[in-house]
Amino acid sequence: MRACLFDLDGVLTQTATVHAAAWKEIFDSFLKEQAAESNTPYVAFDAVSDYDAYVDGKSRADGTRSFLLSRSIDLPEGDVGDRVDAKTINGVGNAKNAILIRRIRQDGVQAYPGSVRYLRAVRSAGLHTAVVSSSANCAEVLLAAGIADLFETRIDGATVTARRLSGKPAPDTYLAAAAELGVPPADAAVFEDALSGVQAARSGGFGFVVGVDRVGQAVALRSNGADIVISDLAKLLDQR
Repeated sequence: MRACLFDLDGVLTQTATVHAAAWKEIFDSFLKEQAAESNTPYVAFDAVSDYDAYVDGKSRADGTRSFLLSRSIDLPEGDVGDRVDAKTINGVGNAKNAILIRRIRQDGVQAYPGSVRYLRAVRSAGLHTAVVSSSANCAEVLLAAGIADLFETRIDGATVTARRLSGKPAPDTYLAAAAELGVPPADAAVFEDALSGVQAARSGGFGFVVGVDRVGQAVALRSNGADIVISDLAKLLDQR
C-alpha cells in the first residue's frame, strides 16, 4: 500500500453521532407534520437502524431521498439553495445541515485519539493520505478537530457538486482521491465505517478495505466487502 484514504465521520472524528442526531431532529419534525396532514400514524426516525441503512456515508440529498422513499414519501428535488422550510429534497437536506452546523459550533468536534495516532504513524511511514467524505462541511470539521494538516488532499461534498461525481456507494470519490495522489486504486487502502463507503471501496478495486465498527455492525461491514473490521484504528498499530 502506498496511500491511505480515510472517511471522516465515525472513522476520524466523533461526528457520526452528531450527524445521526441532526438527521433525527429534522426527519422527526418532518414526519410528525406529514402524519398530521395525512392522518396517519407517526413513526419516528431511528438514529441507529434508519441512519445506517439509508443515510450513513451518503450525500445530504441522497440520504434524504433514500430515507423518505423508504417511508413511501416522494418529494420534488428542488434546488441546492432551497430554504430550510421548503418541502423538497434539498430543503430537508439544507435544514439538516443547519442543525448539524449549530451542533458542531455549540459542542465542538473531537477526533478519535486512536485515529490521530494512526494518521501520524502513516505520515511518518511516508504513505500518502487523503480524506474522502460526503460532507460539505468536511473542511470545517477537520479544522475544528485539529487534523487538517495530516492530509494531502480532500474530496468532500463540495467536490462532489463541483465535479458532478456520484456519491457513495459509487466509487467516484475514492477514485478521485487516488487520482489526485497519483496512486492506482490497487495500491491504496480505504478506511470506512459506512456500509455504502465499504461498497464504494470494493467496487473501485482498492487494494485493502478496513471496516471501522463503532456501532456493532462488524458482520455487515464484512459482508459488504471489508477485508478486516476493527473498533479503533490504533488496533492496527498494536498488531504490528
